[in-house]
Amino acid sequence: MDELIPLRLAALDQLPDGIARPRYAREDLSPGIVHIGLGNFHRAHQAWYTHRLMQEGLAQDWAIIGAGVRPGDSAMRARLSAQDCLTTLITLDPAGKSAEVTGAMVDFLPVETDNRALIARMAAQDIRIVSLTVTEGGYFRDPQTGALDVDHPDIRFDAANPETPRTAFGAMVAALRLRRAQGTGPFTGLCCDNLQGNGMILRQTVVGLARLTDSGLADWIDAECRFPDSMVDCIVPATGAREIALVQALGIDDAAPVTHEQFRQWVIADDFCAGRPDWDRAGAVFTPDVHAYETMKIRILNGGHQVICGAGELLGLDMIATTMAHEGIRALFRKVCQTEIAPHVAPVPDMSVSAYIDLIETRFANPEIRDTTRRVAFDGSSRHAGFILPVIRDGLRKGTSVSGLALVSALWALYCTGRRMDGSEIAPNDPLWPDLTAAAQAALTRPEAWLEKVHIYGDLKDAPRFAQAFGDWHRALQAEGIEATLARYLQGQVA
Repeated sequence: MDELIPLRLAALDQLPDGIARPRYAREDLSPGIVHIGLGNFHRAHQAWYTHRLMQEGLAQDWAIIGAGVRPGDSAMRARLSAQDCLTTLITLDPAGKSAEVTGAMVDFLPVETDNRALIARMAAQDIRIVSLTVTEGGYFRDPQTGALDVDHPDIRFDAANPETPRTAFGAMVAALRLRRAQGTGPFTGLCCDNLQGNGMILRQTVVGLARLTDSGLADWIDAECRFPDSMVDCIVPATGAREIALVQALGIDDAAPVTHEQFRQWVIADDFCAGRPDWDRAGAVFTPDVHAYETMKIRILNGGHQVICGAGELLGLDMIATTMAHEGIRALFRKVCQTEIAPHVAPVPDMSVSAYIDLIETRFANPEIRDTTRRVAFDGSSRHAGFILPVIRDGLRKGTSVSGLALVSALWALYCTGRRMDGSEIAPNDPLWPDLTAAAQAALTRPEAWLEKVHIYGDLKDAPRFAQAFGDWHRALQAEGIEATLARYLQGQVA
């Protein structure tokens, strides 16, 4: 192998032919955005849209500063800082791979337990947007009410230590306290996580936390800051040895490359208090009706992932594309989406619900995307609660079928026992794993024990149409196995 070109600003001109690279000079950029939770998705998505504007000589004052609040974020900071915060993006398309180097990110703040550097940087006047990807379960919501969980230990800590908070939201409140005192003005909080009404949820968390210590500050944040809803979409696998090998095969020494599918979508409510980049010029959509887009995406793509990953993991199918190659699981996806999810999803401009299901099926089946079933199955306690259970409630309310979604829930319960169908162990894969495993083991003899997890299912255990179907499918899975049970569902039989 020829010597690899190190990914550095000074070596951009040495990159192999065919690798697109920044046409803008780093010294011409100035920061405008702090992004918290900087990982692969952000670099393939929001940072890419910003990079595309910069390629056209636009958004030069909207460069991104990365940040993290978890100890593990330090490793990402070290890797990216060593390569001038540059990223190689590799597009995985069955028609052929392509790559480009992006440079919209200009710094990565130190990761500190008291978040002092993060607070100080967000308080600076040049920062006008603070964006986040901290996972669906990272917003401290009470599982029953959806309100801020004021009894969570991290929220209680931040309320008691407002100048040295441990959460991203405590740091945002601390920075806004400084901005208000200094007359710097508000910033926009932009949630990029897969949550319906994610702007409202971010507002609730930040304002609610502020209100625990300073009602005047909370009122100011609520009145002056903006928290637009947004919907983000791009399948971005985790980086491992295969991804490192791919970038090295291109001749580049990149310690943190990102692979992603060809498809991207970003839909945003145009509600910003201190300006914004013209991301629509790079393909984003600004609309007053984000809700329709996010409902379609969250219920069919994110919900669809949960439909297939339980069966895939239980059968030892390690990749989403491999899972979709299983005839029964692919048919499960189509039937559940068409008959149980689609009735509760409205079309959006230029996309019918049936066409969107076809699009997602094709994307899931892309063999170039090495997206693991384990990654998709992670944090099922948040993902089922956010993507599956709302559809079940809609079906119960409107009288449509919930049988397939009950089967999906039964597959998840079986998955949480920690054993695949061949007896191999499933490593812990949820923040609530010990609790889930105990309930899943109890459900092997008493299926209703699973639905008694009220912090997830609420009162669904008291909905006979769902609870009966869940119990029947759970017993069928144990007695007949996954493939026979899937066949029964697909043939229109009950358990």
